[in-house]
Amino acid sequence: MSGATQKRHSLVRFSDLGIDYHLVEELRTKGIIEPFEVQCEAIPDAILGRDICCRAPTGSGKTLAFGLPLIARTAEAKPKRPTSLILTPTRELAEQIRNVLEPLARSVGLGVLSVYGGTPYGGQLRSLKRGVEILVACPGRLLDLLDRGALHLDDVDIVVLDEADRMADMGFMDPVCSIIDKCLPNRQTILFSATLDNDVAEIVKSYQNNPVKIEIGPEEVSIESMQHLFWKTNSRSKADISSYITEKCGRSIIFCRTRAGVNRLGDEMKVIGSSFTTLHGGMNQGQRDRSMKKFSGGRARVLIATDVASRGIDVSDIGCVINFDPPENGKAYKHRSGRTARAGSTGTVVSLVQRSQQRRYRRIQNEAGIKCKFTDPKVEILEEREFVLTPPNESERRSNSRGSRKHNKRNRGVRKRSQSSSRYHNSGPQHGRRKGKRNRKSRSRNKLRKADSRA
Repeated sequence: MSGATQKRHSLVRFSDLGIDYHLVEELRTKGIIEPFEVQCEAIPDAILGRDICCRAPTGSGKTLAFGLPLIARTAEAKPKRPTSLILTPTRELAEQIRNVLEPLARSVGLGVLSVYGGTPYGGQLRSLKRGVEILVACPGRLLDLLDRGALHLDDVDIVVLDEADRMADMGFMDPVCSIIDKCLPNRQTILFSATLDNDVAEIVKSYQNNPVKIEIGPEEVSIESMQHLFWKTNSRSKADISSYITEKCGRSIIFCRTRAGVNRLGDEMKVIGSSFTTLHGGMNQGQRDRSMKKFSGGRARVLIATDVASRGIDVSDIGCVINFDPPENGKAYKHRSGRTARAGSTGTVVSLVQRSQQRRYRRIQNEAGIKCKFTDPKVEILEEREFVLTPPNESERRSNSRGSRKHNKRNRGVRKRSQSSSRYHNSGPQHGRRKGKRNRKSRSRNKLRKADSRA
């Protein structure tokens, strides 16, 4: 569930929308009483079994908008035969949805299972064999399980496509269509997306029957609601500048192009003394879950990540997004930027631009529909945001203690942070060198599975 700062409808209660008493009471125990706009609009028709086509931004409360009607209408499942299916583009989003829906489903006797790449098959196979009603899945792992005969979709009469536009961007549309074709032909199909054009429009046309169309908020992230800064810098000073920015702006995300780049910056930030955690596709699922819990729980001020974090990660109160490395294009810039300035709040996007990257950033600005000058860094112009760091738990303290000597030895010779920020007003540009190969999309089965496990 997301969108804690979204405007609620104070005159409407979940019980008014046709939600079962047990679900209403379970929501009440979590302090959720008044629904968000998207929930008021979607739930009444969805609970009647109608197809829903909803354009809504991340953070609008859409998980409960489709989750509550789905739980209300889900039938009991036989072994290996789930009756409701939620498709989502990334494993983080799959886990997020499961965490929201599982206690609600449990209150009415339903089981929820999430399946995605990068995790062992054993537990998933055992759960499916016992029988689970609601399956939350990434396309790649779901196809693997189907190939293994671990489940069948013949009894699925409710299908939810969450973040449909992002599944299209990631090349998942053909597999998604193949999966839907295996479900009941008279199923209910619910689709949520930030946009409803191109491939998403084709899904609506081909797989929905006279859907109720709902539009919430702006069609896409409003870049006008953000402060965009393009600061000229060089490779040596980028880590220091990033640290100063995060100290001023509070909870922040720093985007790097590669896993190695994330790890290198993490090494530097640790020497500087910044509170951070990391996220990239080379981490196993347990590591990724711990990292996201640390960041979302306030035990780390900064998340250093590859673009995996720009898709489906729902963490509130992101004060600043920093492009440590350039995004691929204008669309990727918007995806990254969309982690801040959400639910009507403000936010800042800072791009650290080396001389050799200026032409690329001009192209990105044109594609994103913004026009900003390249200027020297001026941290004092940033909006200051309060952030209170939550103390680490006991396991984190033990882990940090064990790893401190090894990390310090590895980072011997890493430059210490300057005590003055004055030089950031006049940081001279230096030619940089881009590393890494351009990712290419593929619709083949093998590449889909790899994408699912890396996401």
